[in-house]
Amino acid sequence: MSEVTVRQLADTIGISPERLLSQLSEAGLAKSSPSDLLNDEEKLRLLSFLRQSHGKNDEAEALGPRRVTLTRKEVTELKQGRVPGRGAKTVSVEVRKRRTYIKRSEVVGLTPEQIEAEKARQALEEQRLKEQEEAKRREEEEARRLEEAKRREEEERARQQAEAAAREEAAQAAAPAVEVVEPVVEAKAPAPKKAKKKEEKAEAEAPVRKKLGIPEDQLLAAKARAKKKAKAEETRAPTQVVREVAIPESITVSELAQKMAVKASEVIKQLMKLGIMATINQVLDQETAAIVAEEMGHKVKLLSAADLEQSLLSQVVEEAGGEEKPRPPVVTIMGHVDHGKTSLLDFIRRTRVAAGEAGGITQHIGAYQVKTDHGKITFLDTPGHAAFTAMRARGAKVTDIVVLVVAADDGVMPQTKEAIEHARAAGVPLVVAINKIDKPEADPDRVKNELAALKIVPEEWGGDTQFALVSAKTGQGIDDLLEAILLQAEMLELRAPVEGSARGVVLESRLDRGRGPVADVLVQAGTLKKGDLVLCGSSFGRVRAMFDENGRQLKEAGPSTPVEILGLSEVPNAGDELIVVKDEKVAKELAQLRAERLRSQKLATAATKLEDVFSRMEEGQAVDLNLVVKADVQGSLEALRAALTELSTDKVRVQVISGGVGGINEGDVNLALASNAIVVGFNVRAESQARKLAEERGLEIRYYSVIYDLIDDVKKSIRGLLKPELKERIVGVAEVRQVFRHPKFGQIAGCMVKEGAVRRGLPIRVLRDNVVVLGDGQLESLRRFKEDVAEVKAGMECGIKIRNYNDVREGDLIEVYERVEVAPEG
Repeated sequence: MSEVTVRQLADTIGISPERLLSQLSEAGLAKSSPSDLLNDEEKLRLLSFLRQSHGKNDEAEALGPRRVTLTRKEVTELKQGRVPGRGAKTVSVEVRKRRTYIKRSEVVGLTPEQIEAEKARQALEEQRLKEQEEAKRREEEEARRLEEAKRREEEERARQQAEAAAREEAAQAAAPAVEVVEPVVEAKAPAPKKAKKKEEKAEAEAPVRKKLGIPEDQLLAAKARAKKKAKAEETRAPTQVVREVAIPESITVSELAQKMAVKASEVIKQLMKLGIMATINQVLDQETAAIVAEEMGHKVKLLSAADLEQSLLSQVVEEAGGEEKPRPPVVTIMGHVDHGKTSLLDFIRRTRVAAGEAGGITQHIGAYQVKTDHGKITFLDTPGHAAFTAMRARGAKVTDIVVLVVAADDGVMPQTKEAIEHARAAGVPLVVAINKIDKPEADPDRVKNELAALKIVPEEWGGDTQFALVSAKTGQGIDDLLEAILLQAEMLELRAPVEGSARGVVLESRLDRGRGPVADVLVQAGTLKKGDLVLCGSSFGRVRAMFDENGRQLKEAGPSTPVEILGLSEVPNAGDELIVVKDEKVAKELAQLRAERLRSQKLATAATKLEDVFSRMEEGQAVDLNLVVKADVQGSLEALRAALTELSTDKVRVQVISGGVGGINEGDVNLALASNAIVVGFNVRAESQARKLAEERGLEIRYYSVIYDLIDDVKKSIRGLLKPELKERIVGVAEVRQVFRHPKFGQIAGCMVKEGAVRRGLPIRVLRDNVVVLGDGQLESLRRFKEDVAEVKAGMECGIKIRNYNDVREGDLIEVYERVEVAPEG
């Protein structure tokens, strides 16, 4: 039983698949797609329906053979002989062939008479087809005969014209125009022949059409459809759409195929051509995917993880808009231990918090706001410099102003210098608060001199740093300090948009057993509202609750406002950016992308080690070796700083970016991570928290107890990382005493080893009168008493055969040498 699809039957009949589907539906056949199959019984039902719809209900015809007529057009070219004055002529001959195919209907229950009638009808049909083919063959032969006659006629006409032109030129006759016109008139003669040819063709087709029982109008319509279809097939050319394919750092085969709008099997075939066996779900790297896309004719756009993240953010993040308004400054108080940082914060908290307003400080939030007569100020309560540096290491600029607290009775201490280095590295302006001026031994001028030596010059001395003399115990100078902070903020012109989606930064985070992940957030732009969907680094979630520093619930928070939020999926890191997004699905995808990127970086990025610092050095460029040095006493620190700085070379520049006295704390580790530095401890050890952080981040901490060991270690590492030099070392020298000629081996030198040893496998030179006559030669054989040896030492005789060299003379010196790598002196 033969089956065809709806599309194939529609192409055979010459109608569209949609029209055929509608006719099938009218005939009661449930077909909905051009790919559905039709059997012979269904085709017979369709034919009966169509005959009934056209007023025909002949059962014999319904059960008779089904006729399908296909028309084919073939164009050939005939080249005629060369015509004088015109060249060769090509004639196109178009031959149309029509074939009729008959399929017997397999209907259950046919009588023997009907079967015999079917066979007779089929035999008659085959006879008709043979007659039709014979008529076409005769027609083609007649066309060829006419073309040949026409060609001979044109050749004869051309010959007569050439003879006439020769006679006219010879006789110089005056009236050649009449003879020239005659061929032109004769050239128009074939027009009636063409019409006559059409009439003959129509008369030849008439008996065939009559035998087949095909009406003339149907024959003309079928010819028109076949001609239209043939023309469409000729003009139809497959065109490939060139697409711009955006390829991330990794992509699966199926995703790449989807981007190029092709089947995955096509991509797999292309990969096989490149020698890569891949499955549909296999992940390809960016370079391989780009090669495949280019080979398939598409344009490639490479996307980094940052580009992909930015494109996703642009879909879900709405920038804060509206008019920018002044915002409170964010202030961080830093300084040495026991210089009064906490006491100063406590006094400001007790005296400057208005009743009923946001303020105060508790044990569970790291920031708070105070109100003054001139505006609000947001203070960050950062223990030491750990959080400050961790945020800078992640690229978050949170602090606007740093208040440096220095005790008037103690002066500048190591952590004071460290705080200055942190503030300068972040590019944040300083306001100096000289505390404890109420003590009898207070000496503010000495503090100013020490700070001036560190390039922190007061305004009254012509500098640009504001100083305030305060006492956290009595409250003296607190107003001056707050005014100085607000004046510095006014000079910075701090403004931020209030309307729109919020942006902020995570100050601290922790996992609360009863409330889940908790994050202390500082809003920097826009307004954060309860219920907003937020994204913090690799965590996301909806703000279920929001509290101020007093533990009171808030519904919204504007710029420079510190809040505590609940509802995140996991604990974020300090310094992670907080943004409000619109689509939870995209937010989850972004969080997963960031988590995967952090995981890949942790696996791919090697820890900072002293031995491989310069392996990242590009050729011809100097590299900074940054060190964070902690020592037990100030004298050792200064000696180490000077000695290490002097180790710098043209390619290696050693810099001590931070130095201090005491144990290695988290601030030192964070500073090293932010500055890509190495931590060195001299007679000190790291605190447990600092050691744990260094292990987590892959940072190396080196401990030394002898200053010369530290200096020698750095010096040896620098020397070992510089490019080694190749030098030649003389192994032995042999003098040629006599030259022998062997009929098989050629020239052999009888030598006496004068210095060192002659070894096989090393390069040699031949010296004559201390001039090199052969460089980079090779020993072909080394013999002693007719035995091959590997080495002949000084004072012994040997026979030497030099490869591809036969000009050795008596008195020549054969020098054996080797090339060795010598590390340069540091």
